[in-house]
Amino acid sequence: MALHRSFRAQPQGSSIPERTTEEPLPSKVAQSTVTCFYQTNVAGFWRNVSVLWCKNLMNHYLHITVDSVGGELHYTCKIDVKPWHFWSKKGYKTFEVEGNQVEVYWDLRSAKFSGCPEPISDYYVALVSDEEVVLMLGDYKKKAYKRTKSRPALVEAMLLVKKENVFAKKSFSTKARFDEKRKESDIVVDSSTSGPNNDPEMWISIDGVVLIHVKNLQWKFRGNQTVIVNKQPIQVFWDVHDWLFSGPGPGPGLFIFKPEAETEKEGSGVEGCDSDSSSVGYYSTLNIATFEFCLVLYAYKLE
Repeated sequence: MALHRSFRAQPQGSSIPERTTEEPLPSKVAQSTVTCFYQTNVAGFWRNVSVLWCKNLMNHYLHITVDSVGGELHYTCKIDVKPWHFWSKKGYKTFEVEGNQVEVYWDLRSAKFSGCPEPISDYYVALVSDEEVVLMLGDYKKKAYKRTKSRPALVEAMLLVKKENVFAKKSFSTKARFDEKRKESDIVVDSSTSGPNNDPEMWISIDGVVLIHVKNLQWKFRGNQTVIVNKQPIQVFWDVHDWLFSGPGPGPGLFIFKPEAETEKEGSGVEGCDSDSSSVGYYSTLNIATFEFCLVLYAYKLE
């Protein structure tokens, strides 16, 4: 069973950090989530910052969490994406990170969605520390800088891991940017795991091209393959055991997409990339360029 982070909101201006806990994700509750883990400079130190977009039948919210330097404490801010009052879709909050004030500005009034809890366009969310926009989300960047009256960070935030829970019957889709210089790629996982005369099969497409086709899925439910996307090698790992062999309310299929570096450095990579972990395990001020992005997709089949 997959795990997700459980958060509690910080009172505005409070300096008391809140801890996060791991709770099971109910298999019968379609709670779509997208969590992005960044490294960025907040209050004078490089820190892990997680951005959680969550949507279910009752709620749709955004949670921003900034870790302490050692990772023991977590400072959080919650934003309702679809509040009762329209004016609340544009707002401002402050919270403290180890005694330093951090500000969050957002404008979601025109945000466009496409079946995912994370907006696809026409919005901004800006995290400000020491009069710098240390994390910018969305495409309304000019509006964000004008409103925050803050300068861009000298070094942009680095996206390390993107984790997503997707619910569908047969076809699961997401997006990921494997190269910062290129646009996001469309990723689709299609499956056929039942039928009177058909063996289970699976197809993985990127930008409309089927790059992986797995036949006899009942024998090849775990595997990996390297594919080429825009001349860049991407490692693809899959584990769909629970699709085929679990009882009622099967667990998710797990898919990991990780670009291959031209030269692999010893000790590089993202800790927790091959598991359902909520921590990327990096808190120092060492060179963050040794880290590579990876996408972790949990695909839940609806009955």
